[in-house]
Amino acid sequence: MTQISPFHLAFPVSDLAATRRFYGEVLGLPEGRSSTTWIDFNLFGHQVVAHLSPSAKPIDTSNPVDGHDVPVPHFGVILGMKDWETLRDRLISHEVKFVIEPYKRFEGQVGEQATMFFLDPSGNALEFKAFADPSQIFSK
Repeated sequence: MTQISPFHLAFPVSDLAATRRFYGEVLGLPEGRSSTTWIDFNLFGHQVVAHLSPSAKPIDTSNPVDGHDVPVPHFGVILGMKDWETLRDRLISHEVKFVIEPYKRFEGQVGEQATMFFLDPSGNALEFKAFADPSQIFSK
């Protein structure tokens, strides 16, 4: 299997203090470099950078998937099942409101996965998922 390189994603936020608390304390992500206008976070080995943009507005669109309105755009990481369950439990303990509650999608089918969607304090949608069989990530 080819080693996956870390990705980099920069996204807008309206409040750096709320962002630092959410990504650092609630999600438990280590913080990297920062300034008065941006913060780096280690998202399970990937670099995400929250950039202060007070005038940015989240996009409020969705597409139907498996009977749910999936927010578009969104970002997140595919985790192992144990890590996904740990994150799910952490979010529940912090009383994070889910856009789509944690559940198993495509249960019993190729590509079965656990998934959950929620918003950060700036309205950016995040999805974290875990596959029952990680070799089926791209299976049809």
